[in-house]
Amino acid sequence: MCGITGFIQWSGDLTQDSQLLVKMTESLAHRGPDGSGTWISNPCAFGHRRLSVIDPENGAQPMIIHQEEEVYAIVYNGELYNAAELKDELVRRGHRFNTKCDTEVLLVSYIEWGPECLERLNGIFAFAIWDSVREQVFLARDRVGVKPLFYSYIDGTLVFGSEPKALLQHPKVEPVVGAEGLAEVFIIGPARTPGHGVYKDISELRPGMAMIFNREGLRKYTYWKLESKPHEDDADQTASFLRDLLRDTVERQLVSDVPVCSLLSGGLDSSALSSLAVDYYKRTGQGQVHTYSVDYVDNNKHFKSHSFQPGADAPWIKRMHEELGTNHHWIEFDTPELVEALDVSTQKRDLPGMADVDASLLLFCREIKKGATVAISGEAADEIFGGYPWFHREEMLNSGTFPWSVAPDMRAGLLSAEIRDWIKPLEYLGDRYSDAVAEVPKLDGETGQQAKMRIMSYLNITRFMPTLLDRKDRMSMGVGLEVRVPYTDHRLIDYVWNIPWSIKTTGDREKGILRKALEGVLPDDVLYRKKSPYPKTHNPNYLAAVKAQVLSILDDPSSPLLPLIDTARIRELASSPDASSNLPWFGQLMSGPQLFAYLAQVHFWLKEYNVSIR
Repeated sequence: MCGITGFIQWSGDLTQDSQLLVKMTESLAHRGPDGSGTWISNPCAFGHRRLSVIDPENGAQPMIIHQEEEVYAIVYNGELYNAAELKDELVRRGHRFNTKCDTEVLLVSYIEWGPECLERLNGIFAFAIWDSVREQVFLARDRVGVKPLFYSYIDGTLVFGSEPKALLQHPKVEPVVGAEGLAEVFIIGPARTPGHGVYKDISELRPGMAMIFNREGLRKYTYWKLESKPHEDDADQTASFLRDLLRDTVERQLVSDVPVCSLLSGGLDSSALSSLAVDYYKRTGQGQVHTYSVDYVDNNKHFKSHSFQPGADAPWIKRMHEELGTNHHWIEFDTPELVEALDVSTQKRDLPGMADVDASLLLFCREIKKGATVAISGEAADEIFGGYPWFHREEMLNSGTFPWSVAPDMRAGLLSAEIRDWIKPLEYLGDRYSDAVAEVPKLDGETGQQAKMRIMSYLNITRFMPTLLDRKDRMSMGVGLEVRVPYTDHRLIDYVWNIPWSIKTTGDREKGILRKALEGVLPDDVLYRKKSPYPKTHNPNYLAAVKAQVLSILDDPSSPLLPLIDTARIRELASSPDASSNLPWFGQLMSGPQLFAYLAQVHFWLKEYNVSIR
């Protein structure tokens, strides 16, 4: 994995901007600690930071291919999991290769098939290609948005990058946030509306989209989207197909020239990936798999079971790593570390994020990086198979809003009257929810519960899952760790999308069809364990620390946060133990402590990035 950036303009001499390109590229050094490169050839300036995973000796970027008078150049962040098959086909078509890396495979695929090469790719990616034949730059992002790509189109100049920070180095892109951006932060956040970059001048290329920039202007188009069609397989056939597909996906994603490990929480999703990895390593003679888990000091003392988090993970992690014989690494953090990492995690996102859920992942990835360069992780299984509580509770299914954020009135009430009047948060939220529901590809004749569950699945895949994928990308790449997410394989998502809800809940269980598919892969007690989300700290010291931090901010008259919020309401929450610890703020994991931590992140972001509100 890597960091990419650049800019394209059709007039002027870009060689005069070489230092600007270096500055943009170096802002992404954390994404690629193993090397850097820049390339300027009017009208293009491309920059790249490299994390070496495949063919470390020969995969430097930007990669340039000359064919007589033709020039093709690429900067690329990602992994192609079908690179070997593509390479074989391209060799049969007469192409020769100088490296073993998938960057060259991707560039040659474009040379052979043009923009239609996207249809052939299996992987996670964001890239830009200069094509001198067509005199255009072609940019694209993977189907579900595992890898990020932001852009700004101002005064005829296109600026792009893996993260907003690279764009903000360019003099034409300013850290300005308007009404929509504030609504994203305060009523949608820490999620984001697809395509919205929050900053006024920054947009995000949506998953499954490509973009062509030439002298005629900028054109975006969708090359992949979910399609609804009848599911013909019965439960047994479905489970068998899923088992084979998941095994193929995991084995493809274990290919690497550097060490690969697995994140293990003891739950269904991560245990399945770890088990399949161990089986593959045994069959291919690659030795012992390393697994990693995260927990918090004194969490066992303070943990209280509830419907979103029914049990502690530690006993199940021990159960699985002993069952599989992995070399397991127990990672543990204390409250001061989590609080201290809030600011750093904000810098990694360039926005306020998931508070301690981000901070703990950043710290976790930093420890993993000491022993591995690549990890596999279980994100996306709950979104595509229907694992979250809001798939199974009528009041959340019928809430009329995003089910991970069911207290919009409370959230809007945290804002100052002036900001509420300007950004109209409830109206904005309603519009974004309506937009999402309107996008759902309907199936003819589908009504009632199945139609309702299709809507819920779509919301989760296109609105909630990107939040977790953003988090995973920024926190892992923030320390130069590549994390692969097998459940996001587009073949898997395409197939599961159309499985009827009655089959998805086989055995009257959440993710029932996945459990059935994994029979014989996992022990029964793990296979049928109740879902538990990513672990967070339950230590009351954390709540006390972030409360104190926010109260200190409220006492600072120079804080840029103060004009945006109802300070009296925040103080009231801080003084109410029940309200501050049990707020239904966001998702399964984020309640009162995370609200205070998020406000602290907003304060830091506004100040650190010198954000202008207008």
